[in-house]
Amino acid sequence: MTALRKRMLDELQRRHYSPETIRLYLFAVKDFAGYFGKRPDRLSSEHLRQYQLYLLNERKLSVASVIARTSALRFFFTKVLRRPYREIDLVYPKRPERLPVILSEEEVARLIESAITSYHRVILMTLYGTGLRREELCRLKVEDVDSKRMVIRVRQGKGNKDRDVTLSPRLLEVLRAYWKWRKPKTYLFPSLYRKQPEQPIDSKTVWYAVRAAARRAGIQKKVSPHLLRHSWATHLLERGTDLKTIQVLLGHVDLEATTIYLHLSQQHLQGVHNPIEALPISGLGDKPSLRPRKGE
Repeated sequence: MTALRKRMLDELQRRHYSPETIRLYLFAVKDFAGYFGKRPDRLSSEHLRQYQLYLLNERKLSVASVIARTSALRFFFTKVLRRPYREIDLVYPKRPERLPVILSEEEVARLIESAITSYHRVILMTLYGTGLRREELCRLKVEDVDSKRMVIRVRQGKGNKDRDVTLSPRLLEVLRAYWKWRKPKTYLFPSLYRKQPEQPIDSKTVWYAVRAAARRAGIQKKVSPHLLRHSWATHLLERGTDLKTIQVLLGHVDLEATTIYLHLSQQHLQGVHNPIEALPISGLGDKPSLRPRKGE
């Protein structure tokens, strides 16, 4: 490890960034330096501008990916190299506002039933039954399942905050049967590589479990672990859970982030009383015609 990489790692750890964020930030700086074939501390603001255009126009990365790389490079230049903020010519591309696609409850059931292994099936049920982020599920420990209080403790979720999520009796039954089968000691979902001490499952394994099940279920939507989180929250709302409770369960800092589920809930959309229904319009049952109406 170079001294510069070690310095960046130290700064990230000092601020208690998550392991996944650290990995992404280090990779972004490495890719930036590799594109120009120079040490990253010898590159200028003009190089930053060129690299952003390359990511958008040539690599065709999503706006979210470019924003993540931009954050990593801004951290590197301002926190590691200590360059003045005003000298860093990095702008955040405007993120298109799109509503996420949602799975119906029937599609979620098909997805879980199509898991390629029993291990994957438990992972999918836990993802949907708790609304956890992928990284949060990977870090779950056996001791985090509190059957007395019927909650699952999420430790150091996004924003380094702890929270509790509801534990349904059905999921508890599944997890108890799973524990008797797999006997996990520390992590609820340990890595299956037995040559090393017990480690949490890799987040890529969770992603693969979801994608493989979606293909087997014949679901055409772009299914991801995060889509299960969106679907769970939407289904909670449709079943009468209030937005404030959903906000707490999801770990959203701002209620505004949770209001997106109002746009996704069919029950709420169909429950809107459209004012056009009350308009006193006559002749709606007349035979359609392109000719002017009488008296016009």
